[in-house]
Amino acid sequence: MVDRHLLREFSVDDAELEAVLEGSFDALDEAIQNEAHTYDINDILQGTVVRVDDEEVVVDIGYKSEGVIQREEWEDGEKLPSAGEQIEVLLEEFEDSIGLIVLSMRKARRVRDWEEIIKTHAEGDVVSGPVVRKIKGGLLVLIGREMDGDDVVKNGVNVFLPASQVDVRRPPDIADYIGQDIECMILKIDEARKNIVVSRRRLIEEEREREKQELLKVLEVGTIRKGTVKNIADFGAFVDLGGIDGLLHITDMSWGRINHPTEVVKIDDDIEVMVLNIDYEKEKIALGLKQKSASPWENISEKYPVGSRITGEVVNVLSYGAFVKLEDGIEGLVHISEMSWTRRINHPSELVAIGDEVEVMVLGINEDKQEISLGMKQTQENPWDNVADKYPLGSKVKGTVRNLTNYGAFIELEEGVDGLLHISDMSWTRKISHSNEMLKKGEPLECEILSVDQERRRIALGLKQLDDDPWETTIPEKYSPGRSVTGKVTKITNFGVFVELEDELEGLLHVSELSEDKIEHPETMVKVGDELEVRILRVDTADRKIGLSCRSDEEIREAAAAEAAQGGGGDGGGSAPARKVEDLKGGTGDSSKPLFSLGGSADDSSDADDGDAKAEDATEEENSDEEKPSEEG
Repeated sequence: MVDRHLLREFSVDDAELEAVLEGSFDALDEAIQNEAHTYDINDILQGTVVRVDDEEVVVDIGYKSEGVIQREEWEDGEKLPSAGEQIEVLLEEFEDSIGLIVLSMRKARRVRDWEEIIKTHAEGDVVSGPVVRKIKGGLLVLIGREMDGDDVVKNGVNVFLPASQVDVRRPPDIADYIGQDIECMILKIDEARKNIVVSRRRLIEEEREREKQELLKVLEVGTIRKGTVKNIADFGAFVDLGGIDGLLHITDMSWGRINHPTEVVKIDDDIEVMVLNIDYEKEKIALGLKQKSASPWENISEKYPVGSRITGEVVNVLSYGAFVKLEDGIEGLVHISEMSWTRRINHPSELVAIGDEVEVMVLGINEDKQEISLGMKQTQENPWDNVADKYPLGSKVKGTVRNLTNYGAFIELEEGVDGLLHISDMSWTRKISHSNEMLKKGEPLECEILSVDQERRRIALGLKQLDDDPWETTIPEKYSPGRSVTGKVTKITNFGVFVELEDELEGLLHVSELSEDKIEHPETMVKVGDELEVRILRVDTADRKIGLSCRSDEEIREAAAAEAAQGGGGDGGGSAPARKVEDLKGGTGDSSKPLFSLGGSADDSSDADDGDAKAEDATEEENSDEEKPSEEG
């Protein structure tokens, strides 16, 4: 309020007073306006707490109006500022919807903490702090936080730890690290985005590299080291020796058989291992667990001498045999051929299964390869040991047709004992190309023992020997030379025609005996299936052949006379002796050459000999053992 008496006393009129007051207010407005323009959004300002209300804290920042901070910026239990206290705040808004200046003390602290971290740290520095929470792609780690008792001096800054940088091997769940204090290395600082990326893995790798180099200097083959199982694969386990990992292969875990490394070790197990090999160039170490104890293969020949019998457990069955465990670390192979004297086994699983207890005999030991050959059948009686006594020559036996081949049939006399019935011993008269022409697989059959080779495990059988030889009895009587008979054409060749006289008995009608005229092609005269009346020219009981003719006696005599006359003037001297009529037509002379061959060619005369040789080879193949593969599990 203006004191007018005082103004009159100093002779100040109203106009002059009005001018002075107007100028003063203008200067004040200008000063306030200039001060307001010095504040910008996100500026950090010093302010004085005016009062603390239930929902906000009022702060004087020297502006024309006071600013407010929401009470929620202070956590429960955190000490609130008191009136008159100086605090730093960040200017968020000059005037909100209700005309208030919005301030934040929390954001001001964050800015100061960030500035402090940037000023005191650089890329490559090591920082530490607790893991706050898991976010997409990694973890947040709080660094730079300082406490004074229960009071927070500095809040610190959250930095990003990518999941790939948490550890050398990525853990199953990175959330397990929440709440743990960890050390990290700063990889990157992005000041523009206010972002810091850190790595715990880099720090571990550098530390392990230092430890590895120190360890390689003192590590020696044969030494025992303690380590921790860090990873397990199908082929083995990786053991941390303190700076470097070594491989403990599955084959070096136990002298016995194991199917997976987890049967012996687990992750994080502390174990003692032996150093087997060191590759300094590749920095690889081979470790062994079983080498800490003596090998069970030592003195193996004394423990399991050849010929001894042992009871073992079947641990593996393969197509070529079964592996039997004699003790931990000692296994032997029973080859499929050594399983039974009598049974024909297609697969070992027909006799044994994993877990079976079996009695075996030691057949051989290879200490260098650590292999043992075992036999199951050797613990049983061999039926071939007394086969000569059981099957004497000439005795009649009954069996079952087991297999049919082009050279004969295998007849099972008892389980594991077969005899060979060759095609040449099936019939006295019938020509047989394959055994299935007379026999069927599985049918019962009676035979005669022809020979027994106990050493080579062979028995020769005969079927035709059960009856008398018709070539020595009925055939010469029934088909005497000169007799006329009726037969059916069964086969035509370039040298003649085969005529069936009765079941399983044929004779040869030579091309020269078809007609008195010269015949080039017999098929022009007869056809297969035609019935012919023929005359017996010759019966050869030794070669088991019959010669036939369609010509008359008169034609034969005329041909013989003409040939005799031609032969008589041969060398200009005396006449040559006349040949017998029977010789002229392939008939009944004493020629050493066969009259004909049932096979239809000149080479067929050797069929029987070739068949015997083939049968012997086939018998060897039938009875020989299969080639044994390497004794591997």
